Amino acid sequence: MVLWCQANNFTPISSSIDFGSSSFFRPTRISNPNWITTKMHRRPRRSFLLATPTENGATQLNYEPGPLDNIFLFLFRKKMAKEVGWDSNKPGYDGLIEVANCLMTKYRNKLDTEQATVRILRSLFPPFLLLLFRKLITPLAEGKLAAIMTARVTAATCQWLMGRSTVNCIDLPDGSSCNSGVLVEKCQYLEASKCAGICIHTCKLPTQTFIKEYMGIPLLMEPNFNDFSCQFKFGVEALPTCDDKSLHVPCLEICPNDVKRKGYQNRLDVQQCPKV
Repeated sequence: MVLWCQANNFTPISSSIDFGSSSFFRPTRISNPNWITTKMHRRPRRSFLLATPTENGATQLNYEPGPLDNIFLFLFRKKMAKEVGWDSNKPGYDGLIEVANCLMTKYRNKLDTEQATVRILRSLFPPFLLLLFRKLITPLAEGKLAAIMTARVTAATCQWLMGRSTVNCIDLPDGSSCNSGVLVEKCQYLEASKCAGICIHTCKLPTQTFIKEYMGIPLLMEPNFNDFSCQFKFGVEALPTCDDKSLHVPCLEICPNDVKRKGYQNRLDVQQCPKV
């Protein structure tokens, strides 16, 4: 084996790593909750970034889901279809958007839509896992550790749904900063649904409720309906309804219903998306 390695210019692992060195296994102290952003290493996910040219000649990186992302899509769509009682004939992500539209029209009360979405999110996790996380992890480091962990998991496992996402540093209410934010560069869920109401009632509000009630972590989501980006702020309380500007938005320009509604502008003054 050694001769084969030498003949092929390979260095045996045992000769390149000193297992007896004190620096090989070095314990990490958890005095700073931000340790998770520098000490935790994970295997690279089998997803891909494809470079595509834009109109101005610049290069844009597009997120392409891998096999694991396809599994997440399948499971999430299955849970949503079960809640709705109907599934689309369209495959993949397009079918998911049709099921989400059906979820919006199933209930007359928007609160019922949000509660249904919370049930979908709960069904994705074993009940004991959420309970243990809330009891054992959330109290550590005044909740900052749980917020950081949730941000990293969200960025690592939800790009199939939202598109390219990165963990970023946000300001917390106590004046400190923490790497518990997630920036979605351009949410493909919002772009594909073309509806601010679907964004608000099947994503933003129920996700804030789920993370707070079942994981014990405050969450504020700030969707930008101009560039379709979205800022997650784990560790920051959600805004009251009256102060949340995202709940008082007009129809998106890409909304198919808005095109029809513009024909009635002289007779109908619409200041807000009716689905919001």
